[in-house]
Amino acid sequence: MKYTNPIISGFHPDPSVCRVGDDYYLVTSSFEYFPGIPIFHSQDLVNWEQLGHVLMRESQLQLTRQHSYVQSQGIYAPTIRYYNGRFYVISTNITITTSFYVWADDPKGPWSDPIFINGWMGFDPSLFFDEDGKTYLTGASFPGFGEDGIIQAEINIETGELINESRMIWEGSGGCSPEGPHLYKINGLYYLMIAEGGTEHGHIVTIGRSHNPYGPFENYASNPILSNRSTKKAIQATGHADLTQAADGSWWAVFLGIRPVKSTKLHHLGRETNLAPVKWTEDGWPVIGNDGIAEVTNDAPALPPGNSHGWQEIEHFDDQSLAPIWNFYRNPTEGSWSLSERPGSLSLLGQSCTLNDNSSPTFIGRRQQHFDCTITAHMEFAAVEEGEEAGLTVFMSESFHYDIAKTVSQGKSYILFRRRVGSLWKVEKEVEYAEPSVTLAIKATETSYTFSFISADDNEEQLGNGETAFLSTPIAGGFTGVFFGMYATGNGKPSRVHAHFDYFRYVSGDK
Repeated sequence: MKYTNPIISGFHPDPSVCRVGDDYYLVTSSFEYFPGIPIFHSQDLVNWEQLGHVLMRESQLQLTRQHSYVQSQGIYAPTIRYYNGRFYVISTNITITTSFYVWADDPKGPWSDPIFINGWMGFDPSLFFDEDGKTYLTGASFPGFGEDGIIQAEINIETGELINESRMIWEGSGGCSPEGPHLYKINGLYYLMIAEGGTEHGHIVTIGRSHNPYGPFENYASNPILSNRSTKKAIQATGHADLTQAADGSWWAVFLGIRPVKSTKLHHLGRETNLAPVKWTEDGWPVIGNDGIAEVTNDAPALPPGNSHGWQEIEHFDDQSLAPIWNFYRNPTEGSWSLSERPGSLSLLGQSCTLNDNSSPTFIGRRQQHFDCTITAHMEFAAVEEGEEAGLTVFMSESFHYDIAKTVSQGKSYILFRRRVGSLWKVEKEVEYAEPSVTLAIKATETSYTFSFISADDNEEQLGNGETAFLSTPIAGGFTGVFFGMYATGNGKPSRVHAHFDYFRYVSGDK
């Protein structure tokens, strides 16, 4: 069969995969979104279904900011592994600058509370369970704690205690920012695969091997084993890979990549999860993709055909819990949202903070996964206090977002369209609107977002547009991608009334 990359579109970076029998499980980074670490299941490595999230409780994932000098905080680069009937996911929470792991008997959960790794000065951690019963913790050294490179120690997997001091095992092939390591034992040799070049257009995957898990590691003379740099391929910045072997013996790699808007280097969907076959050279080195290059369309003759999971176009909020596609921005404030306040609707209650703040706004959103798409949401909101506001946002970060909302100002109700780009913000247009209910709409293309509203009598009015470029990673910074979100705020004080969203529709226009 043929398949098309990305296999998981939108902001799903740093993929890690493991196989258990005929089943594959995959996790990705989630940064400051809650719940944390989305987990997926597949039986063919191509078609994936999200089971939920690994970190579902605030006791597992604390996202309250303690410093502001890092833009994207939270969960970096998880690794999933299976050992002795138990699943393990290990990661770093940059917000509290600590690595940890959790475990579960069932990948659907529940997952344990975190076991923190005291004294570990690394990030992008990975676990390797050797045949002799030893467990190795491998990661990238934190900046400021020695030379850049890959460090490793043995760990007691029951307690999280380090058995020995970590030591540098490989500085990589010579590229900057060696990170994202994974250790494997294949045909009696230890292979150490890492990412280098920074998670931008120079991103690459390199590999070394040794007879000993601590090295010295022989650098593959033909490194990198994956790189789309200096090509015109539709997928760029390929890196941070993980290997898995299918039941038939074939090898595959999942890895991140971006899809820049045509004729530019700008990208706003985030780093996405891709898949490529792995071939082995005669002297035992793996090479990913088409001789080290990732393609959009690939053959997968060795993989069993799986069941594709249809796109859920509309969410009516009829269930007692949110579907796995939805996320909060940081830990949600108690009482800020409800599925029972008005059954059949998502009810949001604005807090004093706004989308511009480094705290936890009233926000529930889902990733933008297609360049061309249309978002519509029906909202009932009868604001009574000055500044109460609710609506839709196209959100990259606190400093980069576009909003269409209903609000009250000087005793009158308005629909507004606002752009926030860095330190600049502007209400582009306001239209007086007194009806309690309204349908808000966003139409996205590769280069722009167009904002409009539809009144109760089905009249549509366009309010303005915003360029996708200003929400792109090269301009906005950070490591995430755009979200379409529903939000509410009191703009400096808690709101008195809820905003009720009857539905949220996401229609893909990508071909």
